[in-house]
Amino acid sequence: MLRPLSTGLLSAFLCCVPMSAQAADPGVEFSTGKPGGALPAGWQNKPVVPGKKMTSYALVADQGITVLQADASGAASGLVHEGDFDLGKTPIVTWRWKVAAPIPNADNHVADREDAPARLVFFFAGQVDSLSIGERAEMLAANAVGEKLPYATLMYIWTNSAPPGTVIENPHTSRVQMIVVGNDVGKWENLRRNVVADFEKVFHERPGKMTGYGVLTDTDNTGGTARAWYGDIRFSPGK
Repeated sequence: MLRPLSTGLLSAFLCCVPMSAQAADPGVEFSTGKPGGALPAGWQNKPVVPGKKMTSYALVADQGITVLQADASGAASGLVHEGDFDLGKTPIVTWRWKVAAPIPNADNHVADREDAPARLVFFFAGQVDSLSIGERAEMLAANAVGEKLPYATLMYIWTNSAPPGTVIENPHTSRVQMIVVGNDVGKWENLRRNVVADFEKVFHERPGKMTGYGVLTDTDNTGGTARAWYGDIRFSPGK
């Protein structure tokens, strides 16, 4: 999913998402929409790299509840929203998802097989000067061609290539860290994570301002197909 040096995934997600006022209720309730209706306001389907085939995102009914269905066929785009609330006040995220089937040959440890049928993704700002020389060079190279990369990206992923709880560093950059949280097939998984605590665990520092978040179903590396469903995403104070 990520390409070497110029990690277009991250900048493409964020470059064209308009900023808005502070959200009164962070998160998204797909369940309040109508099957076949418009996607929630403020959410945009963005390619991980310009020119990539787009994943399809649509509201559908599942057992009488409206959910988001994602379909990817050799595609990689995410449904994303700007980060317009304070994770320090609401660090707990709860959501649910369901995956129809694993992606054949996918392995998140391997660059040319790094696909996932379901991801929840968070982008963060930070002090670029604190990064290693190599990491700063990567950002400078991206900026030179008009891409602005987040300081850090945290992903919660579904995979059958590693057990839940496994932390996987993206094969191209240590600034993207993935935590495996699901591997059940064909059933809804109800998930709860402390985003701030998980960021501190994988990046060994406090998170900066969250600049965006969203869901991502991608099969561009393997060229396979994937279908997943996402339920409501909610944030709440830590306990």
